[in-house]
Amino acid sequence: MTSSIQEKTRTQSLATDSPWALEGPTLLDIFEVTLQDGLSQEQVESRQAQYGTNTITTQKPPSWLTIFIRQFKNLLVGLLAVSAIVAGITGDVLDAIAILLVLAVNSLIGFVTEVRAVTSMESLRKMGQTLSRVLRKKGQTLISSTDLVPGDILLFEAGDVITADCRIIESHNLYVDESALTGESVPVEKAGELILEPSTGISGRQNMLMKGTHITKGVCKAVVTSIGMNTELGKIATLTTTAKEEITPLEQRLDRLGRKLLWLTLIVSVLILVSGLLTGKDPIVMLQTAIALAVATVPEGLPIVATIALAKGLWTMANKNALINRLSAVETLGATSIIVTDKTGTLTENKMTVSEIVTDEGLFKIKGEAQSKRLKIFTSDGQPLSFSSMGSSFRRFVEVAGLCNDAQYGSSEMEIGDPMEIALLRFAVDTIDGEFSLTERYPRIYEVPFDSKTRMMATLHRRDSQIFVAAKGAPEALLSRCTLDEEQKIQWLRKNDELAAKSLRVLAIAYKVNHQESEDVFTDLTFLGLVGLLDPARHDVPNSISQCQKAGIRVIMATGDQSGTAVKIASEIGLPHETLQPISGMDLSEPWSEELVARLQKTSIFSRVSPEQKLRLVEHFQKQGAVVAMTGDGVNDAPALKKADIGVAMGLRGTQVAREASDMILKDDRFETIVFAIEQGRIIYSNIRKFVIYLLSCNISEVFVVGLASIFSSKLPITPLQILFLNLVTDVFPALALGMGRGDSTYLSKPPRGFEEKILEKPHWYFIFFYGGLITAIVLGLFYYCTFWLRMDADKVVTMSFLTLGLSQVFHVFNLKKSGSSYFSNEITNNPYVWAAVVFCIILFFGSVQVPFVQFALNLVPLTIFEWLVVFGCSFVPFLGQLVVRLK
Repeated sequence: MTSSIQEKTRTQSLATDSPWALEGPTLLDIFEVTLQDGLSQEQVESRQAQYGTNTITTQKPPSWLTIFIRQFKNLLVGLLAVSAIVAGITGDVLDAIAILLVLAVNSLIGFVTEVRAVTSMESLRKMGQTLSRVLRKKGQTLISSTDLVPGDILLFEAGDVITADCRIIESHNLYVDESALTGESVPVEKAGELILEPSTGISGRQNMLMKGTHITKGVCKAVVTSIGMNTELGKIATLTTTAKEEITPLEQRLDRLGRKLLWLTLIVSVLILVSGLLTGKDPIVMLQTAIALAVATVPEGLPIVATIALAKGLWTMANKNALINRLSAVETLGATSIIVTDKTGTLTENKMTVSEIVTDEGLFKIKGEAQSKRLKIFTSDGQPLSFSSMGSSFRRFVEVAGLCNDAQYGSSEMEIGDPMEIALLRFAVDTIDGEFSLTERYPRIYEVPFDSKTRMMATLHRRDSQIFVAAKGAPEALLSRCTLDEEQKIQWLRKNDELAAKSLRVLAIAYKVNHQESEDVFTDLTFLGLVGLLDPARHDVPNSISQCQKAGIRVIMATGDQSGTAVKIASEIGLPHETLQPISGMDLSEPWSEELVARLQKTSIFSRVSPEQKLRLVEHFQKQGAVVAMTGDGVNDAPALKKADIGVAMGLRGTQVAREASDMILKDDRFETIVFAIEQGRIIYSNIRKFVIYLLSCNISEVFVVGLASIFSSKLPITPLQILFLNLVTDVFPALALGMGRGDSTYLSKPPRGFEEKILEKPHWYFIFFYGGLITAIVLGLFYYCTFWLRMDADKVVTMSFLTLGLSQVFHVFNLKKSGSSYFSNEITNNPYVWAAVVFCIILFFGSVQVPFVQFALNLVPLTIFEWLVVFGCSFVPFLGQLVVRLK
């Protein structure tokens, strides 16, 4: 009695944990269901209460409030907020309003762009909802896949997506594409009568259907064993949610810069206040000046310009079919030093294609046209062939390839069936090119389905008064049934080996006419030849790989496929020959030796790797100091996609879990879009660096002007409100124009930045202090000359000093060109936004003197034409500084 109870408990445990280890009827008994009736309504309701819904719990999209609050989690934004509060407390309401306006615009831009990304993700998520054909209450019905429960009986046919983990009960000629889960590009044969060991891994469970995969051929009935997060897909999704998100390099750099500016702000403000008080200046005025300079030291234009520059990159990339989920991800992709990419569907088409054909007429190569994508046939010496110009043997070969086939083919959006059969049917349709209809010329009578034991398939057709047999199968199996002598069979087997050595999947094609119904279909066949198929590399990938190599980016293939296929694809797409020594998942499953770690730094191919191993690879390269981008489309890619600095998912073929784990989604699945994104990222970072240098040069000049004047003079050349007006003008418009730069063609010819590289290096600081000092010298020189030499009116001197400081900063924007570029034709002068910003700033400065209420608020006075000429003449002097110091 006790042993019986123990056995029953063990069986029920297997039903939950290892259903592949139980017989089908036993499993049906445990779930209290039959293949004829399905579950009752009461059973469904009870199990929904017990197990919940059949949904994968992924990261919940952030609320709009969360997105809005996130815009203020920035040190520079915090400094500006504090400055606005202090200004308001001391009575400088206009200053506080100006700062808060900058904060509001910055937050609004960031909020809108992130909301757009979240909305796009929700649209993609809704696209993934599916229906299931289920047997319930003694009848078939279509229900939402989210309503499935363990014990449901599902009915599947070719083209159906598997919506829960199921144990096959009955099946016929069943093949399943599991590439989204395992990375294996070839459909796997499935059968319900198999009973496996409880320890059998995912790829070996031939009596199971896994959620997220799909049927390519055959029909079956299956019982649901696991739903939601208990499915294999759900377990991988759990890995995704536990993988920690990394702070992007740009966020780290801006945070470090913000901390430096915080200390600089405090030191400058205190020094100015103390020096002013020691020289006898009005304490109230000096306090206001110290606050104004504190605000000036903090580049309030930095957050808004950085946000707009990143947003522009986001919109530019969206127009190129790249959807960005996070603003900072735009820049981070430009810092990528390693791309870890899946093979199937990313580097390859995820679509089997006829590559080579061998008949008794010779070797023929099949290629797809770049524009129409139609297949064309070429002889071994490159001569094109049409169907009408082919020999009779080859014409017959084409006909049989299309006839011995269960696939449905109309277009890339209407392909149902085994990938190899789709490839053969597409080849036949494109080759015949409408000359006649195969189905009309050869009406099908019946089919002998593919059998894993005989490894052959045949279809029988009526042709006039005869029965025509079209057959295909494994070469060694089909050759044994053909009317060839032993020497001929050996020769064809050698040709089969030659095709297989190229990592092609080889099928043999044969036929016979005047078949008698009493005969075995597979006897006295006439052998036609061999066909080699492969999942080809995407056309844009070799050029993209070449560009990555020029840009100093290492491309690594991590695939679930076998080593031979991976090496062939790697050589086709142009990965360096010396790196084509694959490391297998079995090697990675062992403790990593020093020798293995050394190999990790050299190889470009990892084959038969599991999701956990992909995740570990990404973590390893990150610890080595690399900025890692991970590309992929399958569920198995999701954990590494999230852990990577940049996760890049495929939008067309990508699974929902992969999309939600990624930072960027390629809506067209084109690998070259990644290269475009890398280039955009580098341009954006360069633009950010330029406007940071520009902003700090301008702010340093303001600090120097007021600081030195407070020490050596009883008068100040510029007032607190004038300082804030300068910041509002020069910290936004010219800096914004720099952030909108389009860059040039040189950005992909340099290696990526180091992970620890600061946003400002020593040469940049030299540049900042040189031009800050030069502008200071010009403004103070003019101030003292007009005050003590010409003894001009104090208000007029302040007005001229204010305008000279402002216009010097505006013209300083032209000093930001790259060293070695032309003075008159470079990425700055070719930027239309820069010219618009310069003209707009000149108008603002002119209006500040000429418009009465602005003139009054800023305490300015009108100038004569001569005085304007003096101001413009002095303001152009910093532009000549290019002769001494240029931006590196």
